[in-house]
Amino acid sequence: MISKIEIIARLLLSAIIGGFIGVEREVNNRPAGLRTHILVTLGSTLIMLISIDGFLRLGEGVPKGDPARLAAQVVSGIGFLGAGTIMRTGNNISGLTTAASLWVCAGIGLAIGSGYYLGAIVTTFIVLVTLMSVGIFEKRILRKKYKAIEVIATNMPGIIGQIGVLFGKHYVSIKDIMILNNSGYDEENGIMEIRFIVKTPNNFNINNLYKEIYQIHGVISANFEGNIIPNNNDI
Repeated sequence: MISKIEIIARLLLSAIIGGFIGVEREVNNRPAGLRTHILVTLGSTLIMLISIDGFLRLGEGVPKGDPARLAAQVVSGIGFLGAGTIMRTGNNISGLTTAASLWVCAGIGLAIGSGYYLGAIVTTFIVLVTLMSVGIFEKRILRKKYKAIEVIATNMPGIIGQIGVLFGKHYVSIKDIMILNNSGYDEENGIMEIRFIVKTPNNFNINNLYKEIYQIHGVISANFEGNIIPNNNDI
């Protein structure tokens, strides 16, 4: 039978460890943040404690059963919660990393609940390093592969689609599309900044693209990797 102090210690440790991972997700404005990760880790620890110790308190004559049977449901059940963080926009899928972090937190909670502290702490360290350091490294690698094209345009129906069709004409593949809300432009009067993360072909000529992008009604200005290309149509 697990002592009361040990039960409290395991629950507190799981909340702290879940909080560390949750803070990283919260800072990066992900669908599941601090509170969600704490609750997942804490709940998994509690279920593991119930599996090991809870049924023994019911009295003699009650079958002990298999401690792993109840805890095993956490592994499959957490998938339902993780699925809620996954979002699909067109061909882009986001939230997979957050769903995976929730799944790992459930495993960490089970480890703490069973008293497997070393495995839980080492796993937490690896998770934090992966989410923080590897993410930066990944962005640097992708930055060499993908380019950013930013367009200032009038907020009118179909303009993003027209720009996308033009990219396709020049064999430019769109990786991601973002509408920037902090660009300083007047959104109330219908001006917005659109950032396209794209992959360009080997023989790509940006000047040819910009000659045509300025012909799209509503496009005010555009730049490639921070370099503004002038509108030759106004010259």
